[in-house]
Amino acid sequence: MMPSLFVSHGAPTLPLDDCPARAFISGLGKDLPRPKAILAVSAHWDTGTPAVNRVPVNDTIHDFFGFPDALYRLRYPAPGSAELTTRTISALQHAGFSTQGDNDRGLDHGAWVPLLLMYPEHDIPVVQLSIQSRLGPAHHLQLGRAISRLRNDYLILCTGSFTHNLRMLDRSGLNAPEAPWARDFSAWIHAALVEGRTDDLVNYRRLAPFAVQAHPDDDHFMPLFVAVGAGGDGASARRLHSSTTFGTLRMDAYAFS
Repeated sequence: MMPSLFVSHGAPTLPLDDCPARAFISGLGKDLPRPKAILAVSAHWDTGTPAVNRVPVNDTIHDFFGFPDALYRLRYPAPGSAELTTRTISALQHAGFSTQGDNDRGLDHGAWVPLLLMYPEHDIPVVQLSIQSRLGPAHHLQLGRAISRLRNDYLILCTGSFTHNLRMLDRSGLNAPEAPWARDFSAWIHAALVEGRTDDLVNYRRLAPFAVQAHPDDDHFMPLFVAVGAGGDGASARRLHSSTTFGTLRMDAYAFS
């Protein structure tokens, strides 16, 4: 059974940036057994109820503006998987979620940026599942638990950001010194993950230091809770990577199994 993964996808320019996070993600696919297919859960597809894409080949969605032209030329035309779409919808409906298929949605940059680094040949089928950020952490924990058995056959890759406050980025450079609030928030979350304090994690906005600075909005943090839930009951957390870009954008990654 493969672990569920949470990976911070960082800025859209990650494939072009020379930083530790890019090096880590580029090697991550080689450290895992080759999956039959991948279920991607990205912070950048946010819907009212869970949706699962169902396409023969995924379009590459360039859902960002003002970046270098080279970034818009990147493509990730991974095939879809009707089997994985059907099994994901079935698992969610069995758990009581109202779920629908989407015949048009491709892969947003939260999904294709890390996948481009992990599996550049784009020959592994990919299906994407949406988040519902307004419903909060407990909802996403249950969403993950509903799909946890898919790990018998598939890789569950959840992508967002360990901290995500674009207004507080240090524009002086990719390798700017880390802000103390980003360090303290991340240390608290790490301790809660490895100690299995799931209830504290669900209540991170009330309990974690600098939670508002780290996540003015919930969207980029919700994939972490899907990954925790998909790890299964009593899953242990293992940190795979920790670094910071632009002073405040933490790039941490975890495996749950």
